[in-house]
Amino acid sequence: MKQIFGLIDGNSFYCSCERAFQPPIRRRPVVVLSNNDGCAIARTAEAKALGIKMGEPWHLARRRAELSHVAWYSSNYSLYADLSRRMYLILCQHVPRVEPYSIDEMFLDLTGLPDVRGTCGMIRGEVLRVAKVPTCVGWGPTKTLAKLANKIAKDHPELGGLCDLTDSVARAEWFDTVDVGEVWGIGRKHAAKLNAIGVRTVSDFLRLDPRQIRAMLSIVGTRIAAELQGMSCIALSEAAPTRKAIATSRTFGHLVSQWKEMREAVAAYTARAAEKLRAEGLVTAHITVFIQTNPHNGDEWYANQRSSPIAPTADTGALIGEAIRLLKPMWRNRLRYFKAGVVLADFALAGSQLDLPDVGGRNQSEALMAALDTLNGKFGRGTVRMLATGTAPTWQARASMLSQRFTTSWDEMFSARSW
Repeated sequence: MKQIFGLIDGNSFYCSCERAFQPPIRRRPVVVLSNNDGCAIARTAEAKALGIKMGEPWHLARRRAELSHVAWYSSNYSLYADLSRRMYLILCQHVPRVEPYSIDEMFLDLTGLPDVRGTCGMIRGEVLRVAKVPTCVGWGPTKTLAKLANKIAKDHPELGGLCDLTDSVARAEWFDTVDVGEVWGIGRKHAAKLNAIGVRTVSDFLRLDPRQIRAMLSIVGTRIAAELQGMSCIALSEAAPTRKAIATSRTFGHLVSQWKEMREAVAAYTARAAEKLRAEGLVTAHITVFIQTNPHNGDEWYANQRSSPIAPTADTGALIGEAIRLLKPMWRNRLRYFKAGVVLADFALAGSQLDLPDVGGRNQSEALMAALDTLNGKFGRGTVRMLATGTAPTWQARASMLSQRFTTSWDEMFSARSW
């Protein structure tokens, strides 16, 4: 049976999530900003048409009079993650297998379906109806072709959000016009190298000698060429790859010069990392803490980090204690700090016998953390937390244009009245 891969991708996903629960902005240009309201990380087509660039600093863009009608939003990751979850659940109901690739992209197994186009059109409509997110779907005999088909569907509205690259004749026609840099895995640097030798389109790339492709792009390039010719080299995977690290870091809402603020921030970042760790059923045996000043504002430059192996744990209290111990010798009173972060690594499955543990103590810790996660899952993150993370943090990243968490917070959900 001929294998068929699909890729569904949310159009301007973060912006679409903002529009989902706010009808007044559905016809306005929308831009979502990075952490700390720094720069543009998502833009609707209307915003792009106004010349707003990816990565454009907010403090400069907001001064432009012609952008006064743009709807600007701080990143609302709770909302985006929940709508991504809804999108995934919808897909699982209609196709045999789904592989999440990113928060807004998911590969689909369409093999054996009697009407692939009809199915893709139907799931696109269902995602829009239930999750309120517009999408495009592309499909082909390999994952690389599915991703390229999705890109073509996005760039050509006349296709109605659907693109089929299963037919070799249809592929050849598109390959003559699609820029080689649009191919999954080529990247900007490799595209520049290929352009330098006259390779502009996908067709140009496939006309190269295989030995030349391997010399320029290594074995990865050989695999890309094979995938573009319809030979599947990358399988669909339903299991997420094992994490190598969990990092939680943020730039501060204001420069931090007080030890109390820094200690609270590092404790809060550690608590969030521990929460992610437990959600994946893991324990960590290594922790790193880093801090730095701002390299661009004229302050004295200082950056430092410290790491330590630890007894395997997912206990928030134990990890916070170790993080603060690492932070203390790095602290310099006279400096103003711009950013800090915590990185956990060296993972194992929770409950695995890595050493000779204090079984009673470990069981107590696991029960306490389970209760903590249950309460926060039911009533909202941060409802119950370690006192070390602070009660009224002033160091948090700026989010002056944050929308409501319409689907994950009881206090911010829509309310309906009957008259």
